[in-house]
Amino acid sequence: MKFILASASPRRIELLTLAGYTFEVCPTDADETPDARETPAEYVQRVALVKAKAVPISEPALILGADTTVVLDGQLLGKPADAAEAAQMLRRLSGRRHEVLTGVALRRTPDERCLVTYERTVVTFDDLSEDWIADYIASGEPFGKAGAYAIQGRAGTRITHIEGNYQNVVGLPVSTVNRLLAAMHS
Repeated sequence: MKFILASASPRRIELLTLAGYTFEVCPTDADETPDARETPAEYVQRVALVKAKAVPISEPALILGADTTVVLDGQLLGKPADAAEAAQMLRRLSGRRHEVLTGVALRRTPDERCLVTYERTVVTFDDLSEDWIADYIASGEPFGKAGAYAIQGRAGTRITHIEGNYQNVVGLPVSTVNRLLAAMHS
């Protein structure tokens, strides 16, 4: 059966490839606007499912959708729009614990069976100086990343503690994908 990743994220592609999966990439333009009535966990699961359902296909396939966000004090920290927003996010994360949530959705066609779950990881940053924040933003790494950082990049050197799945913080908890695939086949 065809396996499709509903994302063009280089990090998700790399993680699935490292896990030995053969898949096609079919990015979607899902509406990622948060709904004030939903919890962060509900949000990432909804967006992951919207992405999985947005892939137009009529043949038998498994479609994987995922969405990752950073949560600090109950507030979603998505991808920064510009350098000022990235700096603001990094200042807020400095010296603090936060959550990284990834919603994972698996859709099977043609019967449209869907399984959805999420993974939660707690990450703690060291104190970040204004000089470090400015240099990090100048590197371009914070852009296109929830919470304005990439754990697998330079920001990883400033993380003092992680509780949970490292791959979740990168953007796709492959162990969760494995569980959903096994459940879909049972």
